[in-house]
Amino acid sequence: MKPNTPILKSGHWSRAVAELDAAGRAYVLVTIIGARGSTPRDQGSKMVVSADDQGDLQCIGSIGGGHLEYLVIARAGELLSQGRASQQLEDFPLGAKLGQCCGGSASVLLESFVPRPVNLMLFGAGHVGRALIKVLAELPCRVWWVDERESLLQQDVEMAALPDNVTAVCDTDAVDAVARMPGNSYYLVMTHNHQLDYDLCRTILQRDDARYIGLIGSATKWQRFKLRFDHRGIDAQQYQHIHCPVGLSAVSGKLPMEVAVSIAAEIIHTYQQQQAKQPRPTRRGVAWPEVQAALNRDASPSPDIREEPHEQP
Repeated sequence: MKPNTPILKSGHWSRAVAELDAAGRAYVLVTIIGARGSTPRDQGSKMVVSADDQGDLQCIGSIGGGHLEYLVIARAGELLSQGRASQQLEDFPLGAKLGQCCGGSASVLLESFVPRPVNLMLFGAGHVGRALIKVLAELPCRVWWVDERESLLQQDVEMAALPDNVTAVCDTDAVDAVARMPGNSYYLVMTHNHQLDYDLCRTILQRDDARYIGLIGSATKWQRFKLRFDHRGIDAQQYQHIHCPVGLSAVSGKLPMEVAVSIAAEIIHTYQQQQAKQPRPTRRGVAWPEVQAALNRDASPSPDIREEPHEQP
């Protein structure tokens, strides 16, 4: 991140949060939770800090400008670069050392929000695909729903039945859509065409960065696909990670929603297994002693002196 060149944008922080959530972009929500003495802004003031594609920090809202805001923006940039959800509470005395003459202090909460942890591309808008979308709508994932048949996708769009975390993609060449996915994505292949299923699986394997590949079909279909992979010279260690038949084997129901729940359960299980392998910090969030100390500081009596907001950094 580039803390020295923050871009100040107009708008309300709540609208910025909604837009960033919808776009799947990370951001830090900054809140003054306590103000003691003379401060440029009172408690409850908020600011949103995010980064554009070039890494330049962008700010919407303000906590008063000046060196305080500059330091908080820089700290928010550090949290964004860590790429994980976190909360941090800091206290800033507004004295000469900080380059401000207010004489008070501000307790600032920085909450880092990251995009939904799972990026998933679902190929196929058949009965199972439609049922699966309803389940995925309740999970922490961003879904790109791809089908060449515009009429099947359009009816959900027109009825406003498409969940907020789902983007419908009508593409006459679904294989091309694979290249647009970020790394470490999840893929579900369940189109109406076996040849297209094969082409999609082969293209996804060529990327060599998928977290999960699920393929709908019978054991017989999977055996035929493996023979074709072998004929193409694709290493068995690559394609053995494809889940086919997709879904938990313990769930034997064949109704579209039964199959959809089984597939979603397998995705959740895979994600949780992968997360368990990641190192977990010993400390998470803001500890109560920090909150208590901030509250005690802010409750201390002090002169009620107000100053005008400082110029923006």
